Amino acid sequence: MRIGRVATVLILCGAWLGAAYLLWRTSVPASLDVGGVDPHRYFSSAQLARAARFERFDNVLWVLQVAATIAALAVLSRRSPRLVRSFGLGRVGSGVIVGMLMLVTLWFVQLPFGFLSQWWDARHGLAPHDYVSWIFAPWALLSSEALSALVTIAIVMGLAGKLGDRWWIAGAPAFTAIVLAFAFVGGYVAALGTHRLHDPVLRTTVQTLEQREHVAGTPVRVQKVSDFTKEVNAFSTGFGPSKRVVLWDTLLDGRFTSGEVRFVLAHELGHTAHKHILKTVGWFALFAFPLAWLVTVATRRRGGLANPASLPLALLALVVLNLITAPVQNLVSRRYEAEADWSALKATRDPASGRKLFVDFERTSLAQPSPPTWAYVWLENHPTLSQRLAMVEDYARRR
Repeated sequence: MRIGRVATVLILCGAWLGAAYLLWRTSVPASLDVGGVDPHRYFSSAQLARAARFERFDNVLWVLQVAATIAALAVLSRRSPRLVRSFGLGRVGSGVIVGMLMLVTLWFVQLPFGFLSQWWDARHGLAPHDYVSWIFAPWALLSSEALSALVTIAIVMGLAGKLGDRWWIAGAPAFTAIVLAFAFVGGYVAALGTHRLHDPVLRTTVQTLEQREHVAGTPVRVQKVSDFTKEVNAFSTGFGPSKRVVLWDTLLDGRFTSGEVRFVLAHELGHTAHKHILKTVGWFALFAFPLAWLVTVATRRRGGLANPASLPLALLALVVLNLITAPVQNLVSRRYEAEADWSALKATRDPASGRKLFVDFERTSLAQPSPPTWAYVWLENHPTLSQRLAMVEDYARRR
């Protein structure tokens, strides 16, 4: 029996590594130079110093926010047994109340750090001093996150009540299915409150890029965010019939050339072409099993996840585990972002616009071209500007 268990573990580990290898592969040539260029070639010393000061404050805020979140969850997990007893409700009812309490606690903990971040952005001209819009604008995202959290709690407690400490064997596939469903529905949710492209020339550009990247029929929408930020962004979401590309209206306010906007569009369509949303769900599935098991081990002394009093401790363990695995998550994200950049270069055949776009990103977001190593490992889910510029230069040399 022991030999059989060892053989089963080895087979599962081999399957895990095989799946990870397939998800890890990208279309970026292995010989491509993405080590980064000397940022002084593109940015002045004053620009680099300003970007370093700006991101240093943001990095400190991140560290303090993580520490405050862990501290708040630690206090909540210590007091949760007494709170649950005072509710006088059943197991599921108490679990829902504890879940709502956790969501409200984390919202209040993160609120001052978000306020300071908004103030810091406004001070550097990256956002208006409109804190009311900043709080209420992302209502759709906050609502979906709250709903997904409560659904997760209900599933965990239900499975743990029936399967005990082995709930994760059924829970990990269930969560993967839920994440897949949210990824699909997210394409439709992201389109709420957006509008179509008004510029006919830009619509023609989209059609051309879609044909080149073999993603014809991908809707491109514009989201109004200029009320609470001046930074630029775009993202792809959904898959299949729900796939969408969403541009922030700040990208179309005249600060960027048509070539730069075309490059951003090609980048986001590249995400769709290479099915990065589905691949990200695949990575979630790979990590769901070990993380769910570790959370189970962390809450075993509290009676397991069937006990609503153990929920804050479970979330605390999950926060710590996500912090530990963040370097791997960011590494995977950077590979997919690099692949989208490579797709944009091949689709637009315009390295000059790509070069100008990445140089302008420093001006419009004060991104540090070469951040400190620790910040790069734990916080950067995109290649640095220096690395992206190195890819552009390598592509130009190859042509």
